Amino acid sequence: MNTDDEITRANHAKRGSPFLNTDQAAAYLKMSSRLLKRLRRAGKGPVFRRHSRFVQYHIDDLDTWSSEHSAREIDR
Repeated sequence: MNTDDEITRANHAKRGSPFLNTDQAAAYLKMSSRLLKRLRRAGKGPVFRRHSRFVQYHIDDLDTWSSEHSAREIDR
């Protein structure tokens, strides 16, 4: 799927609901959904909620996680 389409879908979802699915949340964070799933399994990703069998990310949790993981330089 085209990344621009995913971002557009995430923006539409943000206006309609504060919850995004994994693909939408990954597009919002500009990362692959595969990486987001790996981070979730490792306990290092953004806070998520499980609604029934669906994983959902609240937009505020994505923003908080992103802010907490910003850096000015790369650790080597």
